[in-house]
Amino acid sequence: MLKSQLSHYSALDPLKCVNPNLFLLTHANPLLPIRSGPQRQTPKQNVNSLRLRFPARPAVIKASSVASSTEKPLSVKVLVTVQRTLGSGLYLERGLDDIADLFGKSLVVELVSAEVDPATGLEKATIRHYAHKEDTEGDEITYEADFKIPPDFGIIGAIFVENEHHKEIYVKDIVLEGHPIGPLHFVCSSWVNEKDLPDSKRVFFTTKSYLPSNTPEGLKKLRQEELKAVRGNGVGKRESHERIYDYDVYNDLGDPNKNPEHKRPVLGGKQFPYPRRCRTGRPRASRDPVSESRSLNNYVPRDEAFSALKQATFNASSLNSVLNGLIPALESVSTDNDIRFPHFPAIDDLFDNGVPLPPSKGGWKLATLLPRIIDTVVDSAEDILRFHPPETFDRDKFFWFRDEEFGRQTLAGLNPYSLRLVTEWPLKSKLDPAVYGPPESEITGKIIEQQIRGFMTLDEALTKKRLFILDYHDLLLPYVAKVRKLKGTTLYGSRTLFFLHSDSTLKPLAIELTRPPIDGKPQWKKVFTPFWDATSVWLWRIAKAHVLAHDSGYHQLVSHWLRTHCCVEPYIIASNRQLSAMHPIYRLLHPHFRYTMEINALARQALINANGIIETSFSPGKYSMEFSSVAYKEQWQFNLEALPADLIHRGLAVEDPNAPHGLKLTIEDYPFANDGLILWDAIKDWATEYVNYYYPDPSLVKSDEELQAWWTEIRTEGHADKKDEPWWPVLNTPEDLISVVTTIMWVTSGHHAAVNFGQYSFAGYFPNRPSIARINVPVEEKNKEKWEYFLNKPEDVLLETFPTQLQATKVTAVLNILSSHSPDEEYMGKDMEQAWADEPFIKGAFEKFSGRLKELEGIIDKRNADPNLKNRHGAGVTPYELLKPESEPGVTGKGVPYSISI
Repeated sequence: MLKSQLSHYSALDPLKCVNPNLFLLTHANPLLPIRSGPQRQTPKQNVNSLRLRFPARPAVIKASSVASSTEKPLSVKVLVTVQRTLGSGLYLERGLDDIADLFGKSLVVELVSAEVDPATGLEKATIRHYAHKEDTEGDEITYEADFKIPPDFGIIGAIFVENEHHKEIYVKDIVLEGHPIGPLHFVCSSWVNEKDLPDSKRVFFTTKSYLPSNTPEGLKKLRQEELKAVRGNGVGKRESHERIYDYDVYNDLGDPNKNPEHKRPVLGGKQFPYPRRCRTGRPRASRDPVSESRSLNNYVPRDEAFSALKQATFNASSLNSVLNGLIPALESVSTDNDIRFPHFPAIDDLFDNGVPLPPSKGGWKLATLLPRIIDTVVDSAEDILRFHPPETFDRDKFFWFRDEEFGRQTLAGLNPYSLRLVTEWPLKSKLDPAVYGPPESEITGKIIEQQIRGFMTLDEALTKKRLFILDYHDLLLPYVAKVRKLKGTTLYGSRTLFFLHSDSTLKPLAIELTRPPIDGKPQWKKVFTPFWDATSVWLWRIAKAHVLAHDSGYHQLVSHWLRTHCCVEPYIIASNRQLSAMHPIYRLLHPHFRYTMEINALARQALINANGIIETSFSPGKYSMEFSSVAYKEQWQFNLEALPADLIHRGLAVEDPNAPHGLKLTIEDYPFANDGLILWDAIKDWATEYVNYYYPDPSLVKSDEELQAWWTEIRTEGHADKKDEPWWPVLNTPEDLISVVTTIMWVTSGHHAAVNFGQYSFAGYFPNRPSIARINVPVEEKNKEKWEYFLNKPEDVLLETFPTQLQATKVTAVLNILSSHSPDEEYMGKDMEQAWADEPFIKGAFEKFSGRLKELEGIIDKRNADPNLKNRHGAGVTPYELLKPESEPGVTGKGVPYSISI
C-alpha cells in the first residue's frame, strides 16, 4: 500500500507557495500548525505499506512578491475532467461531498514547474488552488481552477491532484489553458483515492515524453518517486484501492479449501515453468500451504480496473455475467450433466428454439445483462438462451462435414499457428520409448502415396514442400493415461497429415491416433484415412473429431491464453514498474496493455481455474493449465513471437529479400499470413519512426537505465523460468528496440485478434470444433457389442464423442462473449493518443500508420472477392476478415484492437 506524504501548505491563496516548515494541511482544518510528537495515524492504513513521499519543494515567491514584480503574472485556467463511474450515486458521505463541491473544496490542483531555481538548484515551489465543479455533461464532470503564475515559474511539467471527496474519482484528463506555448495536456486515465486513503494525492505529467537522461531537472525526483510508488515492497495483502505492480507464480488456480479435488500444482518454477502474474498477497490456503486462498475478486492494480466505468469493460462485464450468472443457471436446470445431444436437429435447436432458463433470483434478469444471447418470451416472461447462427453455419450448414474445410481452417480459421511443414521422414516421436512405446509413426510412405497417387510421389512431395502436419503427438501423449482416469473424457496423441494442392488448398491425408502403454496394455496406434467405403468414412469422421478436440484445446490453452494473455502480463507489470509514465516507450506500449490484467484476473477467477469452464469442457480436462506449462517449456520463445520468425520456424516461409515483406510463403494463399504480414510491416514501420525519433543516437538505447531495467525485469522476473535461455534478444541499439516493441505490439493486437475474435464464427457450431472428445474410437478395443453399435448407429457414436449438451451450451455462451467487440472498442490506428498528437513528428508517423491500416481494409476486401484465392472465397466459404483493422460492435469476425481487451 502506498501513502503519499501530506503536502505542507502555507495558505489557500493560489499565489502563495508551499513552505513545508510552516503548516500541515488536514481534512479538518487547512491551517493547523505542525505539532511535535507522533502524527495522527490515518484510517485503513496497512502496516506493511510503502509510503510514497514526494520530494519536498521549497517555498519561493509569495503573493506580495508577484504583485511588485515588473512583469505581470500569467493567468491560466486548469480544467480537470472526471469521469462518472458506476456505483457513484448514493453512498454514506455523498451529502458532504456535494456540499464540498458546491463550495469548491473537494479537489485540490497543484502546479509543478519543470525547472529548478537557478540560484539554489532546488525544485521550485508548487502553486495550489481548489478546483470548482463547473459543468456536468453526460458521463463527465468538469472541475475548473484559475491560477496566476509568477513570471519566473517556468514551464509547467506536472500537476498534483488531491481528492478531498469521500469516494475515489476517475480523472480522465487535465487541460491547462492560457499558456504561451498553447494548451498543456495531462492524460491521466487514473483513479485518485478518497481522502484518508493512500494515493489521495497523485502526480500527473504533461504529454511531453522524456528519456531519463533528458528529463527536466525539476521533474527528476518526481519521476523516480512515482516509479518507486508502484513497485511496492513485496509483502502484505494487496487492497483494491492500491496500484502496486509485483510478481507472483500461478498458485491461485486451485481451491483446496473448498474441495481437496480442486488442488492444482503451482505454475511457475522448476517443475512447471510459467510466466508470472500480478501478485495479490492473499493468505495461503489452509489445506495446501503452497496454494493461495481464493477470494470473490482477484486484485489488479487500481489503474488496471475498469469495471466501474460505464462502457470501458462492456466485454468484461458480459463475460462476468456469463461465468457467474448464466453458467450456474444452466447447471441448475441440467438434470444430467452427461447427457448428449440425441440427434443433429437438437444441436440446431440452440439457434432455433433455444434453452429455457430458470427464473432469476434477486429481481435481476439475465436477459437484461446479456440481451444479445438471451431473449424474454413476452407471454410467459421466461428467459430463453438462444444463439444467433454463426456466420460459417449460416452460409453452409454442412461446412463442418467437408474435409476441404478442415484443411482450409488450418490456414484461415481459428488456430492458424499450429500447421507445420514436414521436413523429416519417416515421422518419429522424441519421447522415451521405454515409457511411451515405439517412436515410429504408422503413417507410412505407402499410405501417403495411396492418397496422393496421380499427383506425385512421396519424395517429390517432400522435396517440393507439399506435406504439412498438425502434430499434437508428443505434447499430448504424456497426458493420455492421466486424462483417461477422468470421468467423461478420453485422449490420444495425434498426428494429421495434409497435402498441398497447386491452388494452395490442403487435402487431409491421414490421421494417426496413439495410446501409450497403459493398464498393462501395450502401445496402441491406428491410422485413419478418408477412404470411400461407409465404415472407413465414419471412422475418419470420428478420428477427425478427436483431432479437432486436440486442436481446440491447444488453441485455447496455448495459441490464445498462453501466448497472448499470459505472456503479456509480465510486460505490463515491468512497464509500470520500470518505465516512467513520461517515458516514450511506455507511451508507445500503454494502449496495447489496457484492460488485459483485469481480463486475466477474471479468467483466473472463473475460466481457467479448477473446475472452471476450460477444465470441465476442453481437453485435457483438469490437466489443462499444467499442459499449457509444458507447452511454455517446450515451445515458447520470445524471438519466435514475431510473425515472420514464427512463419519461418514452422516452415511456412523462407527469407527472400526480393519478395513482399522479405518472405516467400510456402503456401501462397495463406490468409492469416498474407494479411498478418501487411499488419506486421505497418506496426514495425510505425515503431521504427517512433523509436528513431526518440533515440537519434544509437548509444541512447544502451544508456537508458529505465529501458534496460525494463527489459532485464521482463526476462529475469516476468519470465524468470526462461531467464537463461540464449534466444532472448539483446537490447543495445534502436534496431534491437524496434524488434522488441514490434513483437509485443503484434502479440497484443494482430496475434490476439486472429485467435480470439473468430471463436464464435468457427466454434459456435461446435461439431466444427468440438472442445472435447468423450469416448474412445470404436476400433481401439475389440468389443463386439460396441462395434455392432457403431455399425448400426455410427451417427450416435459421433454424437457421443462430441461434448455433452451442458458442455456445448456453456462453451458456446462463453465463446459468444469472447468473440464480441464492445461499443467503445479501441481499434489500432483509429484514435491517436494525446501524447502522440502533441508531438508533430509522431503525429505524422501515426497518421501514416493509420492510413496503411485503412489500406489493409481495402486489400482484405479485394482478396476476399478474388475467386482464385480458394481459402477465402467460394460457395459457402466465410471470408477471412479476422485481421481487418476495424469492426462494428458485437460478434463480427473482424477488428484488431490495440490490446487484449477480452
